[in-house]
Amino acid sequence: MQWHYCASEMMNIVKATRRYEAWLAEHTLLDARDLRLKHKRMAEGLFPFFRATFYRWMQLWPEACPSLCSAPEVLAVGDLHVENFGTWRDVEGRLIWGVNDFDEAAKLPYTLDLVRLMASAMVAAREGHLALGFKNVCEVILDGYRESLEEHGRPFVLAEKNKWLRDIATNELRDPEHFWQKMDSFKMAEGKIPDSAEEALQFLMPEKGIECRVIKRIAGLGSLGHVRLVATAYWKGGRVAREVKAMAPSAVHWAKGKRGPNELSYQTIISRAVRCVDPFVDLRGKWLVRRLAPYCSRIELTVLPKERDELKLLSAMAYETANIHLGTPGARKQILRHLAKAKSNWLLTAADAMEKALAQDWKTWRTSRSR
Repeated sequence: MQWHYCASEMMNIVKATRRYEAWLAEHTLLDARDLRLKHKRMAEGLFPFFRATFYRWMQLWPEACPSLCSAPEVLAVGDLHVENFGTWRDVEGRLIWGVNDFDEAAKLPYTLDLVRLMASAMVAAREGHLALGFKNVCEVILDGYRESLEEHGRPFVLAEKNKWLRDIATNELRDPEHFWQKMDSFKMAEGKIPDSAEEALQFLMPEKGIECRVIKRIAGLGSLGHVRLVATAYWKGGRVAREVKAMAPSAVHWAKGKRGPNELSYQTIISRAVRCVDPFVDLRGKWLVRRLAPYCSRIELTVLPKERDELKLLSAMAYETANIHLGTPGARKQILRHLAKAKSNWLLTAADAMEKALAQDWKTWRTSRSR
């Protein structure tokens, strides 16, 4: 893979953000107020900065980790981190846990997803969200990832098995009362809703003609700024919600200097992975539409129960990462061979290099905001 920017051409984070957002505006609808909110949150801590700046990660990656760029390529998550996991219901109504967002999916070295998962755990630990020893985390991530490859993967069905994970996913902070209170806190959408967005929202409703309240939802950080709307309604004695989000090509294409239309890989990656798919996720043109419900959403670190086995959780995250990578034909054997030859400390060394580069960027960003 060739990146457009090399070390000698590297711009600072402020200029990179400005250029990336100009590129993004060529591909999708953006909300100026949400972008300003995103910029504000990027200054509040290294972890939110990490989550919000995958485009910058893609610039720093080839400079900080050049030896890993030649690793076997897969259709990867890209923007992988410890808060990019959640739950949904499969076609049988079973509760499933796994990677929740594939907005930045692209063909990448498999190592990038692992380094990003490790780096996110390091940043989260430094900010007090996790209590971990970094060396142990590396071992757990690599062991969990390798185990999935050797077993040819396995979806995380939270029914008869995985009780410990089910307890994490269904704790009291994620119950329906909290969920609908949060939905009710969002303001009504202003102005005319794009016809394509309205059609996408109606597409997954349980029946046609349901009277809906359309709200503007603020969620996530990587995609904060993209137009995001939710239709909520009462239907047959209870509440339902459907969300549409304006999609754009992965920031990988921007970092590589690609111009013109670029393919969205969202639908491809979820259909190929070792996975119980969410039947309520669909790409309608450039709108991603999905069902939202109390247990059909991303799990944030702040809502995890206090009593939890964090190493076991990170092992599951690594296992699920391999579930995604196994969707690339022929990748399994290549990755196992590459892992067998890799140096013992490669993951920690790479994650540390990326964390330091991003920490320096964060300082630059905060300084620019205070002027």
